[in-house]
Amino acid sequence: MKRLSIGVRLTLWYLAIFALAQVIFGAGMWFILRHNLYDIVDDGLESQVDDLKSFLGAQKKDATLAKISEEVEETYAIEHSGNYLQIYAENGELIYQSSFLQSHQLALAPPENIDRPIFRRRWFEQRPFRFMLLKLNVNGHTYAVEMGAPADDAVETLSLFRSYLLMFAPLLLLVAAGGGYWLSRRALSPVDALVRTARDIGGTNLNSRLQKLETGDELQRLSDTLNEMLGRIETAFLRITEFTADASHELRTPVSLIRTEAELALRRSRGEAEYKEALRHILLESERTTALIEQLLSVARADSGRETLHMQPVDLRQTLRSVVDGWQQVATLRSLQFSASIATNDSVVMGDEAALRRVADILLDNALKYTPSPGSVKLTLEQKGESAIIAVQDSGLGIAEEDQPKIFERFYRVDKARSREQGGAGLGLAIAQWIVSQHHGSIVVESRPGQGATFRVELPMIVVPARSPQPV
Repeated sequence: MKRLSIGVRLTLWYLAIFALAQVIFGAGMWFILRHNLYDIVDDGLESQVDDLKSFLGAQKKDATLAKISEEVEETYAIEHSGNYLQIYAENGELIYQSSFLQSHQLALAPPENIDRPIFRRRWFEQRPFRFMLLKLNVNGHTYAVEMGAPADDAVETLSLFRSYLLMFAPLLLLVAAGGGYWLSRRALSPVDALVRTARDIGGTNLNSRLQKLETGDELQRLSDTLNEMLGRIETAFLRITEFTADASHELRTPVSLIRTEAELALRRSRGEAEYKEALRHILLESERTTALIEQLLSVARADSGRETLHMQPVDLRQTLRSVVDGWQQVATLRSLQFSASIATNDSVVMGDEAALRRVADILLDNALKYTPSPGSVKLTLEQKGESAIIAVQDSGLGIAEEDQPKIFERFYRVDKARSREQGGAGLGLAIAQWIVSQHHGSIVVESRPGQGATFRVELPMIVVPARSPQPV
């Protein structure tokens, strides 16, 4: 079943709420009008009862009930107010009853059962009446009095008001439905514009953006958020595209070299030394390809969130000392001076020891590669406030200022020819930056062409509680 559009649903909700409000308002106004109209009739009855009370009070105190009945008969038989009047004495004797009530009997309670004035509605001959029943104490006598009055005007007014409500309510609902639908369409028109634009955006035009709204409401925030999301998608898509192209290019070169070397070796018979040299070249390119594939897999796992780090307290002093021992021999083979200055204070961080060692290896590898002999490379560990600073300083070629913001990008190499000769693929610094960011740290470079480069890694330290001495 096809669901209704948001505009139609909003209209129906608006119509339902409006109808409910109209019912509540109409019913409330009807009851208020009814109460006020009957109050007017009741006020008239109370005024007539006050006149009757004054009349009875003007009678002699020792007058008999017969005399009082005669006086009431003479006075109220010709009065309009007496048309719907009956009076009973406290012993139940009838004092006066109008001719109308004689033909339309009303049961009248004895005075002792009347505690307060009672208002009742009655219909006689299809005419509405309002009656007031009460007890009067006058000149030592107690009377049960019921005074009535026609309520035609009140009932006619209520009926007319009800007719107007029933007549205008559907018209108002129809107008409300039209107005609600127009308002919903007008309010949701920006959404239609966003939908039309979004349908035209695909993989080939991710640089397109949704229509910029200036409504200053939730729809504008929605369009801005979607545009920001498209920007992130475009960036990720371009990175994937560039990554695929660069990876293909990087893998194609060693594969081509391996294939070419093998074809040359098999083209004609060669001596044992020539075959060994060809195999050595093939092995070298295979090792470079293997290292490149490992780096590509690391980057892919990092992008997909599957590269997990095992965080635990790590003492950087011990980690860097183990790194120094391995790179000391490499520096000696390349005729470079390698030194290390590691702080003696505890430098404990929450991190993955293998990943942090890899960061140090990447930075030292780059420093040794791009530092010509004779040159120097220095590794330092120091503390600054609540952070541990790892610095790798070399006296190599340096990095131009315009290249420094790009060196942490994947596959970016300042000197592509030298990088190819030295086996670099431009992924090391990108991997190092990812590892440092996972440790909530930062990595920066300071360099000038011909004056070497200094890479600094700043990591937040943690406080490790001191161990209590073991009992002897």
